[in-house]
Amino acid sequence: MKEPGEGKLGLWAVVAIGVGGMVGGGIFAVLGLAVELAHGGTPVAFAIAGAVALLTAYSYAKLSVAYPSRGGTVTFLNRVFGAGMLTGSLNVLLWLSYVVMLSLYAFAFGSYGARFLPQAWQATGTHVLISLSVILIAGLNLLNVELIGKAEEWIVALKLLILLFFVAVGLASINASHIAPASWSPPLQLAAGGMIIFVAYEGFELIANTAQDVRDAARTLPRAYFTAVGFVIALYVAVALVAVGNLSVDEIVAAKDYALAEAARPFLGQAGFTLIAVAAMLSTASAINATFYGTARLSFCIAHDGELPAVLERKVWGKPVAGLLITAGLTLFVANALDMTSIATLGSAGFLLIFASVNAANARHASHTNSRAWISVGGAGACVAAFGALVWQTARTEPARLWVLAVMVALAVLVEGGYRLAKREIRLHDRTGDPPVPGPRHANGRRGDDPAVGEPGAGSPASTPAAMQQTAIARWENEGGESPM
Repeated sequence: MKEPGEGKLGLWAVVAIGVGGMVGGGIFAVLGLAVELAHGGTPVAFAIAGAVALLTAYSYAKLSVAYPSRGGTVTFLNRVFGAGMLTGSLNVLLWLSYVVMLSLYAFAFGSYGARFLPQAWQATGTHVLISLSVILIAGLNLLNVELIGKAEEWIVALKLLILLFFVAVGLASINASHIAPASWSPPLQLAAGGMIIFVAYEGFELIANTAQDVRDAARTLPRAYFTAVGFVIALYVAVALVAVGNLSVDEIVAAKDYALAEAARPFLGQAGFTLIAVAAMLSTASAINATFYGTARLSFCIAHDGELPAVLERKVWGKPVAGLLITAGLTLFVANALDMTSIATLGSAGFLLIFASVNAANARHASHTNSRAWISVGGAGACVAAFGALVWQTARTEPARLWVLAVMVALAVLVEGGYRLAKREIRLHDRTGDPPVPGPRHANGRRGDDPAVGEPGAGSPASTPAAMQQTAIARWENEGGESPM
């Protein structure tokens, strides 16, 4: 195992992982929803959500340097809070939140793809494409993920170029009256709108999974976090400015599920609509593939820790097939049963709760991570306030959707509680390379967080939808060695 800081990844390679994780399909999916809620203030809504992400990036940067690990979020929570009910529930919630992200990407893929079908077939075609995207890409992950992983970096570069082209051409034709303060939603609704589309910033936390392979990690990781999040905030604000500045709110809301493609039509014509729609399908398909890859392995790691059913630990041909199939089944249900607003609300709520916990973890270990505790306390407070604004907005407009959110949170708690009642052994694996944090002893004399000797998956990576990580971990699995990440 390499010592932390002796890896080969430099600043821009790590930034690329963070940017690729964030700009994975979310902006294509949630832009229309953001405009529906924030109106002409949509750029401000994206900036508000970005500020919460930036605060949270501080905690991730400090924890990543102090506890370099392939487990990322899972390791931070386990290390700081131990093998308790809260940590287990949060880990299960993290898995469920990635299932929601898969559903968001699949819904967006179906929505953009259906625009190429005759009008009469579009409603049915959306669900057919949603289902095909999930089934086919899950099947590809069962076959050869390494080849697919090699294409991920090119797809990330392509979608960034297309978005930058969209911004560069569209800025010249903005109608200033569309983005004037008079066109904004009321302040509280504006902030709430930013929180519902917060899911578009999910992905920067994947930088944590690279910590053991980064040169001069203490200097590189914080710069990478802030550079990646800052770039994506600027990109999203610019995209929102162009979209709202070129179409009226009513026109964008009418095309809510494929708003970015529709926003290109005024200044790029039908060719622009087609370009953005194809880019959206490529982007969301690659995001589905990468997130499938990471989520199946996340479910494996959590199950191996005793916090999900043991069936999710089982590998076939060296792959966590059970986790992949169960994840695919849940994704098919959520993506076809819920609308875009419900899916985005679930995703944003789940990650806001996870990020609040990570901020709290860094505040608690501030002396160990050499942090200013008040910044992380502020980050946790911002996440909690953002979650509250999201719940308020949902209760005010669509109170029935609160039941869906309550079910997701309750499911995470019930799954964890159920396995504790069943007395399944909780065995937290130390993925940092450091001595394990002391935990309660089991009957066999091993502490709850000691690595299980000889068990498959010990030291294996957790969630890693980022493309560069995907290729590295696929190589590890094929060679049967230790993960290079």
